Amino acid sequence: MILVFGSSGQVGASLAGRDGVLSLGRAEADLTDPEACAAAIRAHRPRAVINAAAYTAVDKAESEENLAAAINGAAPGAMARVAAELGIPFVHISTDYVFPGSGTAPHQVNDRTGPLGAYGRTKLAGEEAVRAAGGVHAILRTSWVYSDHGANFLKTMLRLSETRDHLTVVADQIGGPTPAPAIADAVMIIAEALVTDPSLSGTYHFSGAPDVGWADFARAIFAAAGRPVTVEDIPSSAYPTPAQRPGNSRMDCSATETAFGIARPDWQATLPHMIKSITETS
Repeated sequence: MILVFGSSGQVGASLAGRDGVLSLGRAEADLTDPEACAAAIRAHRPRAVINAAAYTAVDKAESEENLAAAINGAAPGAMARVAAELGIPFVHISTDYVFPGSGTAPHQVNDRTGPLGAYGRTKLAGEEAVRAAGGVHAILRTSWVYSDHGANFLKTMLRLSETRDHLTVVADQIGGPTPAPAIADAVMIIAEALVTDPSLSGTYHFSGAPDVGWADFARAIFAAAGRPVTVEDIPSSAYPTPAQRPGNSRMDCSATETAFGIARPDWQATLPHMIKSITETS
């Protein structure tokens, strides 16, 4: 059995109900209580652990950094330590926000980190705690997650298109939109691989292809949904937010494909199915 933390999130929801998976939500494991998370691992003794839980409210984290630090930093650290103690592989999902987002080249796994805000700082703290635990682990950084569950850019664009035919969208932030089900598939593959080959421990990147700006991603969404909305490009400076976003969220994912045989998912191919799922359930 593989134990999953974060059943209510986008990736967690994509993992819930799969064969051989036991998903824990807030009721079963309070992420603000790291020792409760560690106790859950001790109680279940799984063959692997996947941490899909996170505090992801990027702007709100600027005023709730202590809470974000508990969930994104202390909790995965506690999980990783008990997993290491019990000899259980630990897979942790992280983010492109650990990077400063400068330049235009895809970020390599070993590139210098430098978060721009509280969310990125707390996620980086989680990465460091997982590594420090010293057990078999994989840290999987991903970006621009979307699905038919929870809050995300895809659902926001579809909602806005119901009442508006023109939108201004930031065009100078570039990254890889990543469908949550593809991340779920990836972490399952990685968890099983670590069980049989602990030497695969390390940090990896996984994001959708091709890389695109938010404005062009919005255009693709409206085209796939058949909605006549025009998109006007604007710079990030024209849309100020409490937390600064990375301008460059491109990530080199080649090590992930080499180690685990997992290629970058084509977000353009999955978009129509995801849109259909959202519109049918809304």
